[in-house]
Amino acid sequence: MAGLYLHIPFCKQACYYCDFHFSTNREFRKEMVDSIIKEVQLQQNYLKGEPVNTIYFGGGTPSLLPAQEIGLLLNSIKSVYPVNPEAEITLEANPDDLHKDYVDAIRNEGINRLSIGIQSFHDDLLRFMNRAHDCTTALRAVDDARYGGFTNISIDLIYNIPGQDDARWKQDIEQALSLKPEHISCYSLTIEPQTVFGKWSVTGKLTPPSDDAAAHHLEILMNMLHHAGYEHYEISNFALPGFYSKHNSSYWKQENYLGVGPGAHSYNQKTRQYNVRNNHRYLKAIAQGSVPAETEILSEENKINEYILTTLRTQWGTNLAELKQKHGYDLINQNHVYIQGLIAQGLAVINNSVLTLTRKGKFLADKIASDLFIVTA
Repeated sequence: MAGLYLHIPFCKQACYYCDFHFSTNREFRKEMVDSIIKEVQLQQNYLKGEPVNTIYFGGGTPSLLPAQEIGLLLNSIKSVYPVNPEAEITLEANPDDLHKDYVDAIRNEGINRLSIGIQSFHDDLLRFMNRAHDCTTALRAVDDARYGGFTNISIDLIYNIPGQDDARWKQDIEQALSLKPEHISCYSLTIEPQTVFGKWSVTGKLTPPSDDAAAHHLEILMNMLHHAGYEHYEISNFALPGFYSKHNSSYWKQENYLGVGPGAHSYNQKTRQYNVRNNHRYLKAIAQGSVPAETEILSEENKINEYILTTLRTQWGTNLAELKQKHGYDLINQNHVYIQGLIAQGLAVINNSVLTLTRKGKFLADKIASDLFIVTA
């Protein structure tokens, strides 16, 4: 089964932490939708007839699209690719875009899962991050989604925000849990160079949050969500039983996926493709019948490192036998002393030829993965 990702590159305003590709100029929205439909057709051979099991509208802010345009995009996909009738079809949405009429309309067009970017329930923190909604709007949005019949809702939260102490972080988690979402994604605030926060950090206007504080907030999160019955199936993702994100899980399990739209990425286990991060260049190229993308041919070292990185972050762990079978690489033999050290420190375990991080090890997931990478000169 394959996945299909659509990058909708428009936002009402720029969140101060975000470095994804987007534009606040929506003048070319209709042309962009038409171009993405055309790219779907141009890329029809990429998945080689593999059935599509997940469709994900990301961005940017996909909920800025009228429901009719979402329907046009879905119909174009279904006319080109064999889509599983039970496919998970997710729309990322900002709370201020979700209201009863819109929720009804997108559900009628085929959206069956919502990922709502709430980030915090504290209005001062939302203003600090330049979000377009407030707490009241977020609560209403979830209510409207439930009223509209959505039974698979994910909520995004951010932690380690300057001004967000332990008490306020716990309040955010408690408020999220009161809404009973099926899925919760939580990310530590990172300061990216080209963002407003990145520029503030350089000038001294913003003091970057500490790694220790981030780890402490993650520990609070893990404790509270575990107690509430959520499964910690990936470092940043928690779900009630049966509600893992199928689309994101396909990334971590290294299944094939096609990304369309400016800035979208595609992956087919042999290559990785990167669409241009420029709306005008994208529109011009598509109008001329070509996909403006760069293609990276993955070396065996790339494939091995990516396998380690993506699988080690999940509850399923790194399958050592599969890694050896697919790529001829014996991770244990190449890193015996290091891995034994992880086990001795209680950071990892090996069961049935699967290397899995312990609760303690999850706090160091990225470092452990990078330590296990093959480094080429």
